[in-house]
Amino acid sequence: MSFASGIVTGSDSYRRNRADMLALIEQLRALEARPVALSEQRRARFEARGQITPRERLARLLDPGMPFLQLHTLAGYLTDTEDAETSIPGSSLIAGIGFVSGTRCAVLVDDSGIKAGAMGEKSLPAVLSLQSLALRHKLPFIHMVESAGANLMEYTVGLWAEGGKLFRNFAWMSAAGIPNIAVLHGPSTAGGAYMPGMADYVIGVKKNGMAALAGAALVHAATGERANDRDLGGSEMHASKSGLVEYLAEDDVHGAELARDVVARLDWNRGLPSRAVPDYAAPALDPDEIAGVVPTDYRIPYDMREVVARIVDGSGFDEFKPGYGPATLCLQAAITGIPVGIIGNNGPLDPAGATKAAQFIQLCGQSGTPLIFLSNTTGFMVGTEYEQAGMIKHGAKMIQVVSNVDVPRIALYIGASFGAGNYGMSGYGYRPDFLFAWPNATTGVMGGDQAAGTMEMVARAGAKRQGVEVDEEKLAKQGAMITAHFNRQSGAFYTSGQVLDHGVIDPRDSRRVLGFCLQTCLEGQARTLRPSSYGVHRF
Repeated sequence: MSFASGIVTGSDSYRRNRADMLALIEQLRALEARPVALSEQRRARFEARGQITPRERLARLLDPGMPFLQLHTLAGYLTDTEDAETSIPGSSLIAGIGFVSGTRCAVLVDDSGIKAGAMGEKSLPAVLSLQSLALRHKLPFIHMVESAGANLMEYTVGLWAEGGKLFRNFAWMSAAGIPNIAVLHGPSTAGGAYMPGMADYVIGVKKNGMAALAGAALVHAATGERANDRDLGGSEMHASKSGLVEYLAEDDVHGAELARDVVARLDWNRGLPSRAVPDYAAPALDPDEIAGVVPTDYRIPYDMREVVARIVDGSGFDEFKPGYGPATLCLQAAITGIPVGIIGNNGPLDPAGATKAAQFIQLCGQSGTPLIFLSNTTGFMVGTEYEQAGMIKHGAKMIQVVSNVDVPRIALYIGASFGAGNYGMSGYGYRPDFLFAWPNATTGVMGGDQAAGTMEMVARAGAKRQGVEVDEEKLAKQGAMITAHFNRQSGAFYTSGQVLDHGVIDPRDSRRVLGFCLQTCLEGQARTLRPSSYGVHRF
């Protein structure tokens, strides 16, 4: 069914929405540019060593002209410092999914132009996230290695303990039949030496590639031995004596070429069933208009159908039970020719909306139809009417089916996503296959104003029970503090910095991102692996 839009692109509200959204997108791009500029400052150092920069390595690895979905671009934002003007996002890594020799791969590049590629507080969850995607979607994993290892200035014992998951995951991947390829571009010491150590294939770059449990300085301090780094862990030594390196590269460019050759020899797509590319129409309504359709203030309502019509093929969809629980939308549509079920919010989730969504999700599970969640809800409805109508049990049904449905799930935070409403809409804790946020998204247990209001009522009730006067000035200060505390943690840039999604995207790119992710999911479903008991051992 085609959709008749009610948006007037010349209206004041549209222009205001668009200006506000474009300002947030500009802020996003400025944040993403910070690590690029900082790393570029080290270009002369790379050139002096006969190297190319990390981003040039990535470009040499990827198929020209093919899409690359970069992930976790804001990882670590506001964790290295609380100063929003100086915080550097990215966590010294470049992560994403792209094509190498025609094969869709998970790619990790150490950005050694920033703190020598040392891993910060949020580098670990970002890498674990990429590993999880590779495991779930059966993607070969390529790591372009040059890292000083863990940033000891940010060391915590908890971070060290969690770090073991990196190597466990590589072992799981190898045992599952997923190839792990490491290109040793520069130093990789201590725990970082196990990045190539746990790989199935290792390409070492001459003169610069180096992997050792301890560098020369640490060896001397620990044992008194005077050694040099090349003898301890140079690529040439590993290729001729230790057996760690399978292929020697003359330089960084050759290393990327060898990685492409390794992937090509895998013939990774040979088992995929031939799938005709379906004919589909672009949206009849311009996706660029999304920037003016959606208010950046989640308290201002809008019709989610206007968003959907600018994402799906031909701007057409069928609505499931439109008159029942109408604030919860359940829509059948297609994106790049792939049938999908879409769940969106035109308000809070009520008992009827939750039961409708639960049934719809089960039907999509029955037909194997991927699910898209467009989350803009302040949560489940509260109050006597809704409690008596069974809000708890009906909300629980929705959470049950979201937790257990066995089809691809892709979630977008596109406005508010609060409390248990976030859970019902396949939020972070429910491990959707992919999760992205728009720059206006706001997430958390509740909004800052609601949290402050709740605590004010608690304080007033407590004072009444005790028969004492309320200190209005103290209460006002408490409210301001709570509001600021909640609001600081709820913005999309902050939560993405905490690695609570796969990244923040321009809303106008939603169709393109969803199409890429859907294709990734369906490829993974169709691919058959050859698992082994323990993975590939190094000898």
